[in-house]
Amino acid sequence: MKLLAAILGSINGLYMLIDGIYVLVNGKYIGPEKPGPWAGLFAKLGVDVFKLGPVFILFGLAWLGWIATLWSGQPAAWLSGILISLLTLWYLPVGTLFSVVILVALMLMRHKGQL
Repeated sequence: MKLLAAILGSINGLYMLIDGIYVLVNGKYIGPEKPGPWAGLFAKLGVDVFKLGPVFILFGLAWLGWIATLWSGQPAAWLSGILISLLTLWYLPVGTLFSVVILVALMLMRHKGQL
């Protein structure tokens, strides 16, 4: 479970970090011209999704920081993993899926006394 959570968290974190830098430099996200379904949520709130590069960078760094706490056995790994996963549920579809799987993995690890 720990390895699965770490792999998914790493993918999420690295992609968000790289995508955040990419949109700052290029004015668009990696991939198609129109961002994924998550962008519709922000558009309804009147947010220009192409100005969210710094937010993506912060999320990416938070995910990578969580991986460090997870592997180093820090007591904060469980709570910070729950928090970053909940805060990433908006990132439809892949970020949401990864976050749900990580939440389940964290609950199972906690239940088995692995965290």
